[in-house]
Amino acid sequence: MKIDYLLINFIITSVSITMVRLSFSKLARPSTIPGIAHYFGTKGRYEEVNPHLLDDILFVNRSLLGPPSPDCHAIHLVSVIRHGTRYPTTKNVKKIAGLFDLVASEASGSALWLNDIKNKWKMWYTEDMDGRLVEKGRDDHRHLAMRLAHLFPTLISEENLRANRIEFITSSKHRCVDSITAFQEGLHGLWDVQDMDYKQYVDDSLMRFFDHCERFVESVENNKTALNEVNRFKSSVEMDVVRKKIANRLQIPYNQITPDMAEAAFFLCSYEFAIKSENSPWCNLLDESDAQVLEYKNDLKQYWKRGYGHDINRKSSCPLFHDIFKRLDKAAYDYSFGDVEKTATIQVGHGETLLPLLSLMGFFKDEKPLTAENFSLQHNRKFRTSQIVPYAANLVFVLYDCTEGLRVQLFLNEKPINFPNIHHSAPLYETVIKHYSELLHGCDFNKECDVPQSNLRNTEL
Repeated sequence: MKIDYLLINFIITSVSITMVRLSFSKLARPSTIPGIAHYFGTKGRYEEVNPHLLDDILFVNRSLLGPPSPDCHAIHLVSVIRHGTRYPTTKNVKKIAGLFDLVASEASGSALWLNDIKNKWKMWYTEDMDGRLVEKGRDDHRHLAMRLAHLFPTLISEENLRANRIEFITSSKHRCVDSITAFQEGLHGLWDVQDMDYKQYVDDSLMRFFDHCERFVESVENNKTALNEVNRFKSSVEMDVVRKKIANRLQIPYNQITPDMAEAAFFLCSYEFAIKSENSPWCNLLDESDAQVLEYKNDLKQYWKRGYGHDINRKSSCPLFHDIFKRLDKAAYDYSFGDVEKTATIQVGHGETLLPLLSLMGFFKDEKPLTAENFSLQHNRKFRTSQIVPYAANLVFVLYDCTEGLRVQLFLNEKPINFPNIHHSAPLYETVIKHYSELLHGCDFNKECDVPQSNLRNTEL
């Protein structure tokens, strides 16, 4: 009977996916993709990490992402997802406006792309956009919801949705609330559940733990010396070369192109592409070597503010880490008694939510720290935010009941990823628990962070 149910559920979801697929047009094709798109870091499109989605936004590779073995039955799914594509924050809108004003008033030259900037391009970004979700960001989550439902039809199904077995949790930030609403809309589109009253819970203690960690706020967020490596790299030889090349292309004195101006050009190219799928004339200000320098500058910032740079960055994510394993434990316990209360947990937060968690768990750790001096040695670094946390980045844990016992699979951006120092792609759950025993029995949030911080701050990427 269980086999019949699984087959019917899979067929229903597959047919729904096929019907919905017909209504979507293709995304930006290679001819419209900037040559530097793979270096956009936290402002990169999800499709640069998964280029097959450009041909079919709802495609899932079941042979790569399927169960560990045919005898395995999925029990529970826990996901942590970054919000979708968004507008620039107010801070970056000001940087962009400053660059545009400079180019419009001072730049000279006969290049067609420069003429397009000066005479055709309009400054359409406004400060009140302030990081709000764009329509592309809503689509990021609608499509992700459909793909996950196709991959895990027994966990993310209409029946489980109606029975309230799928829990939705979000950060309080509007871009996250709008993203999780879009995720629910994606499921709505699959099953036409118009009569459903979707529930979602705001929990900043899980999705914005960094705001509540006093030690992080005092020693990193509000500490001017915490990002010394980033500030030193702004004055590096590599950054100077980028600034000189931009100045030459615009025929503007070098001293007028500050590091912030160079970064604004990078942002403009990335935002125009991510939001509008356009290869903007602004992209002509930078070549691939320039983009590599600016990507490294941004990776340095994330490394020292969200990753391995300071120990508290990782430890601030302890509440989320513990919560994930509590959910997996409860699903395993409930399943042993034949009564699964929840089949999936969908959580939407920020890049700042994912990076500390991944660092805490030991992912993407380079042998040598990222510093202002070792750019030339870090071309093959593991800590590369362009690949780890583009818009709509997602970390998914799936618990299975298999012949040998409970197993757990981990996926990052819809690709299987092994737990550090565990070579099996779907290890026994008890092996994973043993591997993280020190964190699971320690990593006390109050001890690590002193007193929870109640004054919430915007610490956007």
